[in-house]
Amino acid sequence: MKLQVLVAALQQNPEQLIHRMQLDCDAVIVNQCDQDRTQNLSLNQHSIRVYHCTGRGVGANRNAALEHTDADTDIILFSDEDIVYDKGFADQICQAFEQHQKADMLLFNMRVSPKRATYYIQKESRVRWYNSGRYPTYSFAVRLPILRQSGIRFSTLFGGGAKYSNGEDSLFLRDCLRKHFRVYALPIEIGEETERESTWFQGYTEKFFFDRGVLYHYLYRNMATFFAWVFILRKKRVMCRDIKASKALHLMKEGIREGRL
Repeated sequence: MKLQVLVAALQQNPEQLIHRMQLDCDAVIVNQCDQDRTQNLSLNQHSIRVYHCTGRGVGANRNAALEHTDADTDIILFSDEDIVYDKGFADQICQAFEQHQKADMLLFNMRVSPKRATYYIQKESRVRWYNSGRYPTYSFAVRLPILRQSGIRFSTLFGGGAKYSNGEDSLFLRDCLRKHFRVYALPIEIGEETERESTWFQGYTEKFFFDRGVLYHYLYRNMATFFAWVFILRKKRVMCRDIKASKALHLMKEGIREGRL
């Protein structure tokens, strides 16, 4: 079983990056920078192809990496430049797919700092549309043949470098579920995220809530307002210290309306 890691990077030195990430398998790195060129590197006899490009946006970056995957790849794992993998992570992922023959996509845990913590998988479970918005892209491992057959790609409207702050990961996972992918979340750690300044998060600002409203339109359509209300109700103690909950909900509704246009 062949695994390739697809790394989204920005202004990185690729030689330093592959050693820092401890990539112990084949990989494709798309490094957004100020020139277009290609590099072929290796680490522990693994092939690392680097595509330097002048484009911007994390969705465009991940789509470019998908275009450059090897034809004989079985599994792809999405990644970011701030991930450091545990020794043997590639074997863990391949073994998990061998043990879950019916799975099209598996989600894994990553250790993160408390400030960046979102959701930690405590037990194995099937991922459904109503609980799919909690997982980051770097947890996604997918069988490449079925992904290619589906035609699913990342949104270029959302995420770092795009018009709207974040959400490309949730939209990608939603599209996989709509295509009837069998997705499972596993309580298996494969590495850690090193702390760095976020490329999109600037606090719980008006833009944060507005952009979240746009995202909710794409995720939930006619139920977007209901899920916005639930989101504010659950998160107001943390997120609504500077902006009142009523104002935050209003901003999300405005975002939902923009998404409908």
